[in-house]
Amino acid sequence: MAAKGAHGSHLKMESELERCRAEGHWDRMPELVRQIQTLVVPGGGSSRRASPSAVFTSLDTETENSSQSIDFTAGSRRGGRSRGGPLSDDFGKLLLAEALLEQCLKENHTKIKDSLPLLEKNEPKMNEARSYLSSILNHGKLLPQYMCEAMLILGKLHYMEGSYRDAISMYARAGIDDMCMENKPLYQMRLLAEAFVIKGLSLERLPNSIASRHRLTEREEEVIACFERASWIAQVFLQELEKVTNNTTSRHLKGSHPVDYELTYFLEAALQSAYVTNLKKGNIVKGMKELREVLRTVETKATQNFKVMAAKHLAGVLLHSLSEECYWSPLSHPLPEFMSKEENSFIMQALRKPHLYEGDNLYCPKDNIEEALLLLLISESMATRDVVLSRAPEQEEDRAVSLRNAAAIYDLLSITLGRRGQYVMLSECLERAMKFAFGEFHLWYQVALSMVACGKSAYAVSLLRECVKLRPSDPTVPLMAAKVCIGPLHWLEEAEHFATMVINLGEEAGEFLSKGYLALGLTYSLQATDATLKSKQDELHRKALQTLERAQQLAPGDPQVILYVSLQLALVRQISSAMEQLQEALKMCRDDANALHLLALLFSAQKHYQHALDVINMAITEYPENFK
Repeated sequence: MAAKGAHGSHLKMESELERCRAEGHWDRMPELVRQIQTLVVPGGGSSRRASPSAVFTSLDTETENSSQSIDFTAGSRRGGRSRGGPLSDDFGKLLLAEALLEQCLKENHTKIKDSLPLLEKNEPKMNEARSYLSSILNHGKLLPQYMCEAMLILGKLHYMEGSYRDAISMYARAGIDDMCMENKPLYQMRLLAEAFVIKGLSLERLPNSIASRHRLTEREEEVIACFERASWIAQVFLQELEKVTNNTTSRHLKGSHPVDYELTYFLEAALQSAYVTNLKKGNIVKGMKELREVLRTVETKATQNFKVMAAKHLAGVLLHSLSEECYWSPLSHPLPEFMSKEENSFIMQALRKPHLYEGDNLYCPKDNIEEALLLLLISESMATRDVVLSRAPEQEEDRAVSLRNAAAIYDLLSITLGRRGQYVMLSECLERAMKFAFGEFHLWYQVALSMVACGKSAYAVSLLRECVKLRPSDPTVPLMAAKVCIGPLHWLEEAEHFATMVINLGEEAGEFLSKGYLALGLTYSLQATDATLKSKQDELHRKALQTLERAQQLAPGDPQVILYVSLQLALVRQISSAMEQLQEALKMCRDDANALHLLALLFSAQKHYQHALDVINMAITEYPENFK
């Protein structure tokens, strides 16, 4: 009975260790190691304390072949007993080394992301981890399975300190290319996925000392192969981890929700490095294939944010790098000219593939705009759901990141829907962003512009008024508001107010100062047209002409300003002066429809009817669909 109880304790401890290593509960490792040291292992009719490596020792004595090679395929339930000698605490050192290194990685996430090597003298945890791992490898007493794990962890440490050649050598010594992951603990999947992505990153960062172009091409292909294998293994690991976590939670804690798994830097790199590298090298076909395969895999909670970024990335490729003529759907093959050279890829048969979304009668996009729109609408739905709304200081960075991601998606949506003229749909999408757009000028301005495009002018002016408050030094915002007020709304007092705001900026308005005077001059001219008293009309016409001439002084080469000066002169019956100004405008833009229209009117006012008719016929030929 005592032996049976001890065996149950061993299995329970083994399961708990594997779970913590898979889920990344590194703060629990020191306590677990202490618990290991207190376990009693039955043997020889007496009791004794177990060392860390003895916890996974089978109750039946197992003979180890001293010539056995290091391989991940060693049974996961085999003992951690040292070979050819007394029990040691090397397994405990392995656990502590991994925990220390992962904690160091989390503390230096930004440096690792920016490829900045960590200095050992500044990182005591990394230094301690190296000491443990070196001791383990020097003793060589652990089973091959755990010796291999020590090599993989040490390879990660070499990468973090910038020793890329040492990392590659350590992975070659561990033999990661020949490892099989069938029926192995989840944490070993994580270790192997990280090993492949680190090997690929290390190969990328090696100096280009290879003289042969063929050898350089081989290295690039090896990098891509490492990234592809890392991506597949990482996806399988995350799917299996969520399945196990959900099962454990539902079995023990009914009604509770499993804790979300936070992607480490290397797992995130494993998921995205393959398609990012292919796209950087101009391999659009392989990059799109990788992205589509990633998006077809059944997502987990840990990959939701990653899926949003991947969908946004693929939408960007479809919009910016692929024309509608070159598009191929997810269920078809690329055009033959894109497949002139098929790059070598690693053999997939030996890898366990992640679960994919499958079914009958699935929707398939017909062109790149449809696929991009589908991706962006899905991404928008997920991104707006996960945006951090709290304005607490401790969540400021998370809120900024989530807002940037959402804004990037809305920018791509604006491009996609704008191509199809779907401004009403765009305005509806952007309106959903208003719940988290407090104080965010870019989103407010996007919504305002979409309202202008779909004809909701009054709403657009209200939004632009808020945009002015958010960025009072930007002259383009009140100029846009003035334009909307002058055009579709005919709110001349509001237009005068917005145009005056631009003028009041003075030199800060820069090149837009002349546009401010132009808008104000047009407002005065329209007010004169609406005025009923002759004296009021004359006063407004005078102010309009003075303001427009001031705009011309600020921008003497602007044909639009010159055209409106000519129009204002014509309205006050100064036909000769108007004709002179118009001729200057026509020198700069001979085929402008408004200029030709005004020229015909001026000829008619001077009773040059044949010239006016000739201009009209020429304009009709140039603009057959213009009925003005």
